[in-house]
Amino acid sequence: MPAWLATCFINEQGSVRSGWKALGFMVLFPALGLAFSLIAKALHVPRMGMGVVVWINAAIVALASFVCVRLEKRSFRDLGFRLGPRWLGELVAGTLGGILLILVTALIVKGLDGFHWERAAGIGPRQLLAAAWAFLGVAFFEEIMSRGFPFQRLVEGAGTWVGQLVFAALFALGHWGNPGMHGATRVWATLNIGLAAILLGFCYLRTRSLALPIGVHLGWNWAQGSLLGFGVSGTTDTPGLWTPIFHGKPEWLTGGAFGLEASLPCALVCGAFILLLWRWKGTIPSGDASTASAS
Repeated sequence: MPAWLATCFINEQGSVRSGWKALGFMVLFPALGLAFSLIAKALHVPRMGMGVVVWINAAIVALASFVCVRLEKRSFRDLGFRLGPRWLGELVAGTLGGILLILVTALIVKGLDGFHWERAAGIGPRQLLAAAWAFLGVAFFEEIMSRGFPFQRLVEGAGTWVGQLVFAALFALGHWGNPGMHGATRVWATLNIGLAAILLGFCYLRTRSLALPIGVHLGWNWAQGSLLGFGVSGTTDTPGLWTPIFHGKPEWLTGGAFGLEASLPCALVCGAFILLLWRWKGTIPSGDASTASAS
């Protein structure tokens, strides 16, 4: 192989370049998903509910991540799964933070006369816990995918902001197939989902742990849909503990059926919290400090 071609794949340390590692993960994950689907079909596995499917997806993306880090002779824990009291504390703090983020957004919209709430009937602890379990699976899946191995390797190889912007774009584009993604809603939702990805990226970068972004993701989705009754990225139609009754204001203000993620107040709240995280020096464990990228 010519030297110039070899340098496209191998860095100065003799390792595969980080971009190719990230790309390899992006090929491996759908391949494992396809293999699982074919095996399930061959075994005539009955159709599974969404709550089960999201956890299967989380398991598949975790398996793809495990394979990739083992090929590097690294530990799966190094991706941000150093479980213990600290990890659980960050998960809880992130969940509360995610609830706060979406609650502040909702209260701004409500203060601008965008809607009022009415208590929904038939929603209790059982429904809230079932929804929390499903949203936790979604958070594990999307954070391992978007802030896990491929994101971390791209940050290592190309720098913090390249990794942040690339995965913000991919995260936003990954939601384009959701119901309601058209017109002005697509513009605002794409912007806000991209901003949310940058916010979640900083949650990882400031802690070198996936606990905080998983928690924020869980709290955001669960509070938005199951507590406050809004749509969650246009994908939920089940009632929440409260039901928002809209007052006919423009959807760029309220987010409409898509959810608060398609509103101007959401962009303002995400932008403010990104600035706070950008200025926060973080709590990176001493053993990981040498791997932190400048931001």
